[in-house]
Amino acid sequence: MRTIGLAEAKAQLSALIDAVQAGDEVVITRRGHAVARLVRDHPASQQDDALTWPQRFRRMHPASAPMTRTAVELVRELREEL
Repeated sequence: MRTIGLAEAKAQLSALIDAVQAGDEVVITRRGHAVARLVRDHPASQQDDALTWPQRFRRMHPASAPMTRTAVELVRELREEL
């Protein structure tokens, strides 16, 4: 893992991207404190591409309770309460 200051990172961004593509990890600091980390992006798997957005959301937020009512039902209930 490489650590580099913000000003130097600006000047060497292209080289840093090349290093990250090669598998290196770069930490960018501002005034001596780590503020960002550059890591290689991992493309989504084909399985993730086949999922609908609610399925992806549930996978990313497993603690979320499954929806038991549709949005239409919730709006009707709210209107009835008024």
